[in-house]
This record gives sequence, C-alpha cells and structure tokens, in this order.
Amino acid sequence: MKKLVLLLLVVTSAIAQQPDPDKAAIKATLDLWHKAAAEAQFKPYFALMTDDAVFIGTDATENWQLDAFKAFAKPYFDKGKAWNFTVIERNIYLSPAKDFAWFDELLDTQMKICRGSGVLKKVNGQWRIAHYVLSMTVPNDNVDAVIKLKKAFDDDLLKKLKP
Repeated sequence: MKKLVLLLLVVTSAIAQQPDPDKAAIKATLDLWHKAAAEAQFKPYFALMTDDAVFIGTDATENWQLDAFKAFAKPYFDKGKAWNFTVIERNIYLSPAKDFAWFDELLDTQMKICRGSGVLKKVNGQWRIAHYVLSMTVPNDNVDAVIKLKKAFDDDLLKKLKP
C-alpha cells in the first residue's frame, strides 16, 4: 500500500511538472519574435504578429497600428540592425478557453532594463502577438528627476492632445 501511495505521489508530481504546451508555444513565439528583431529579419518578425496588431512604444506618441509600425521599423531592419531585447524573466497567463494569452516580461535592452507586456491570440492554431507594450523602467527614487527631464515634451504634447 505504501508503495502504491508513493507511486501515485511520484506520478502526480511528474504530471504537475509537465509544461503547458500552450505556454511553451507562447514562449517560443515571443522568443522567435525577439530573435527576428535582433537578427533584423523583417518578414519573420511581422509574421509572428496578427493582422490587426498594435505596438505601443516607449514614447507617448508611439501607438502603432501594424502598417504604421512596419513603415516605422522597416528602415531599421533594412540597415541590418533593429533592436535586441533579451528576456530576463517572463510570466504567461492563459484564458480559460486557451485562445488568448497575456504576458509580461523584463528585458535587457539598449535602453537598459525595460518591461514588455502584451496579448497573444491563437490564429489558425498558432499563437500570434496582437498587442505589445514596451515600457522603460524607472527606479522609484529617480521618478522626480525623470519627470523634470520630460516635462517640456509632455507639456507640449498635452497641449496638442487635450480638447
């Protein structure tokens, strides 16, 4: 009896430790997406996004619909150097139906540590990036200094954006 209980515990533990195939596929999609940017592979990079994808950049004016983002990014890819984001940590969450997922990731970038977050959806059985937000991280102790640095830009932009 003790051997049976032990065997059940081992099997249950092994099953619990099996990676979720959807999470593994999402991780692979995100990793390939970042790799395509690092290697300036325009078509593979954008093939991993949905047709209605949105990319939110670090600048307050960067809310790119897919075609506009492609136009913005193409010169960087054409020069053979887009951007290189290395994942430090990532969290992935799935909807109950496993047709949508959202994630956050901490990244090592040319802008130092950034945070990416976004939404993927399953399209024809493949996970595709539908929405991505790139944010620069600011240590809490440095927020006041950063506010001073961006004050003039933000004030001008607010004048343009407010009704």
